[in-house]
Amino acid sequence: MKIFQKELALPPFRRGFHLITGHIVDNFPKIGEIEAGMLQVWIKHTSAGLTINENADPTVRKDFETFSNDLVPEDYAHFIHTYEGPDDMPAHLKSSIFGVSVQIPISSGKLNLGSWQGIYLGEFRNHGGRRKLVLTAWGA
Repeated sequence: MKIFQKELALPPFRRGFHLITGHIVDNFPKIGEIEAGMLQVWIKHTSAGLTINENADPTVRKDFETFSNDLVPEDYAHFIHTYEGPDDMPAHLKSSIFGVSVQIPISSGKLNLGSWQGIYLGEFRNHGGRRKLVLTAWGA
């Protein structure tokens, strides 16, 4: 079994949902050395998240942002953790709801995503900055 691991710093993204599949594939060529295995993508932050969904129509990502903001509004009166700004506590909750990791099968040296699937970064802060991922690929 082969195991490869790399930390990847993404460029800063504005608040919203962003396709990052290309960033991962372009910066982790070791995936190509695995015939059959898995890739785990882990984000090292508590105010951003990861998920897999539609990779073609950008309105899906806009709808994700709209829905997540309706689900966890910034003006929720009962938040106590507010000293880092009104977007901070909602960002923590969204990170827990969406999750901080995804796993994708690797087949014949490529991510085995569906035709319309891509990996999303959910940036839940107004000014989140560079986000760090840990990419771990294993298999034979």
